[in-house]
Amino acid sequence: MCFICSLKSQATASPWQARRAFLLAAAAVSAPTFAQVNVGRASSLRKLVPADQIEQAGAQQFVATVKEAQQKQALVANDHPQAQRLNRIARRIIPFTAAWNPRASDWRWEVALINSDQINAFCLPGGKIAFYTGILDQLNLGDEEAAMVMGHEMAHALREHARERLAKSTATSLGLRLGSELLGLGNLGAAAADMGTQLLTLRFSREDESEADLVGLELAARAGYRPDASVSLWQKMGKANGAGGLAFLSTHPSGPQRIETLRSNVPKVQGLYEAARKG
Repeated sequence: MCFICSLKSQATASPWQARRAFLLAAAAVSAPTFAQVNVGRASSLRKLVPADQIEQAGAQQFVATVKEAQQKQALVANDHPQAQRLNRIARRIIPFTAAWNPRASDWRWEVALINSDQINAFCLPGGKIAFYTGILDQLNLGDEEAAMVMGHEMAHALREHARERLAKSTATSLGLRLGSELLGLGNLGAAAADMGTQLLTLRFSREDESEADLVGLELAARAGYRPDASVSLWQKMGKANGAGGLAFLSTHPSGPQRIETLRSNVPKVQGLYEAARKG
């Protein structure tokens, strides 16, 4: 069955509006007055694709991914220890996401754990996260390193990298005609369905990956996860480069420059981590 992380694992269940109010309040209290890492402004080109449409496409693709895993009996149960720790990690990071994208306070965050040897994880637009057991088991990730992976994938959704990639693709391949359709002047249902098929195969740019590394680093640090775990994570990624099933590394190549950039940014968020641990 699907592992859902919408704060449903709390001892007392509450309506979605109450959960949303909690997230908004938490974000208001703990949101950064300014980012400790420097990633600049998000691209305005992404506005060619409506946010609600790509979030709908992300939700549809997530449902399809979960359904396929269920059919293969590969969906990990909610009470599995690995699923439970992903739940804990997500609960700690989610309150800090709205500071990076206000829409995140309305997202119904979900996390699915899929039994597969693939070294892979992703977060679709709208907060739909999937982890494959291979990335946890084959890399022997501790909670700190798993939090860095989750923060990185959340950052892609928060910075709307998929929305930007699709907008650029739309502008290049189909021009203003399809752009007008995506903006509400054409067949939105067909466009959303087409988006869903592309979301899992998008290749982010080097700049996107760098942004996701740094925003994910800050998210995890604010949630109380050790910043230098980002360095050990990518060192493990590099060592695993000769292994099989590296879906994650095909789109997230490890290398000395990536590791050095993370290492140089660790001191910027160390104070956030220490404050979180004290709190």
